Amino acid sequence: MQLPNIERLFINRYQTVTVAVYCTLAALPSLIFPHPIALLPLAVIPLGLIFILKKPFVVCLIFIMFSFFRLHEVFPQLDPIKIPLLTALGSYFVLAWHIILTKKVQVYWRHEHTIFARFFGWVVIGIAFSSYPPSAFSSFTSVYMKIGIMVLAISWLMTEHWHFKLAHFLIICSGLAVGGVTLYNNANGIGMVEETRVTIPGTSLGDPNDLSLVLSFPMSYAVAFATTKGTGKIRTLLGLIGIVVFVSSIIATQSRGGLLATVAVFGIFGLRIIKSKLLLISIGSFALMILVAAAGISDRKSGGAAEDGVDESAMGRIHAWEAAFNMALRNPMTGVGLSLFLDNYWDYATHSRAEGQAHVTHSTWFQVMSESGFVGFGLFGFMIFTIFMSIRSSLMRLDRNKGSPEYDPHMTAIAIGTYAGLVGFCVSGTFLSQGFLWPVYIITSISIAIANFMDNHYPIKEDADI
Repeated sequence: MQLPNIERLFINRYQTVTVAVYCTLAALPSLIFPHPIALLPLAVIPLGLIFILKKPFVVCLIFIMFSFFRLHEVFPQLDPIKIPLLTALGSYFVLAWHIILTKKVQVYWRHEHTIFARFFGWVVIGIAFSSYPPSAFSSFTSVYMKIGIMVLAISWLMTEHWHFKLAHFLIICSGLAVGGVTLYNNANGIGMVEETRVTIPGTSLGDPNDLSLVLSFPMSYAVAFATTKGTGKIRTLLGLIGIVVFVSSIIATQSRGGLLATVAVFGIFGLRIIKSKLLLISIGSFALMILVAAAGISDRKSGGAAEDGVDESAMGRIHAWEAAFNMALRNPMTGVGLSLFLDNYWDYATHSRAEGQAHVTHSTWFQVMSESGFVGFGLFGFMIFTIFMSIRSSLMRLDRNKGSPEYDPHMTAIAIGTYAGLVGFCVSGTFLSQGFLWPVYIITSISIAIANFMDNHYPIKEDADI
């Protein structure tokens, strides 16, 4: 029998690369963990490779869900599987595969990418001039470098209409999972701080303020489903359920920033429904008073009615903001460096150790100012402004098509949900240190993807006010 010649074996380079990758993966388990049980994952490796190559955005979306909502921490049973790590590696792999080999992913570069890249690059430059470069570099490689890669990955992979529908749906479902655990903990007295404020202990959401910020983003998407006609009864019902769960969970955290974000999110939708600004302000003020009363803010041990004058919680923030401003004042170009605010706190604090302890900045804006200087703060602010204008422009185009066959309620829903989510972040982020963590960057990448989709599927016309 004549054997096939070597040229015919390698005629399809994609098959050759696939076989080589699979053989490498097949050898790794036995080398790392020399036990027969290590061979079991080999049975699913081919199916997994086929899936991530056929549906690269789904892998990227799973990574978003676990990174943003910390699902592997909320449900510790999932932690041994290392889903964030696997999906991150899978996202990098499929991105490189489809860009370099198959060319199925169309790499594009928008103005929003440039604005983000300027801030990202300035943070990288600041590492060399930080107060302790090894620590800043470690923080960069562990979190911020992944953020930079994933902003590009999400914006490049999120291109199809079903991508946006699936992302909208799964963001709400992931938020409901976190909100459900929050309400369960609150009902059973689990993870309570200051006796009245619920958290999810043992996770990155162990601070009630961080928990409220994470819940405010899916809340904006839930309100979008509930208020946008044409998305379907199931999605409308999911939105209504989400509103109840998210608002109840935020109330349970007793986070003042979370309550302000809730009012801000609903206010964005109110602007599209209620024409009278005076009526809207009156409704918003009344709603905030109701939320504050329902949350029992006055019963809080810190920041409650029992404290006279400026409460301890507010004073801690004031001290932290003073220290942050001093850091930027003495290091105006690059700040003290990534994640080095606490390490430098007592070198710049204006109060004595007897008057209070070291606090994180409790403000995204002051965190960025202290850790990247006034230049970084300006670049960050301009990035937020650019994303606002980008998503606003997308909304205008969608609204122009209302009543026409080209109108797409699903794109309108995710666009207004992302817009409201960014507003909620800016409000609650004023009281939280989230400048170099996932929330704002996931919002940024989704906004860029929406803008790119709009450019490809809708004609560009002169924008008019909403």
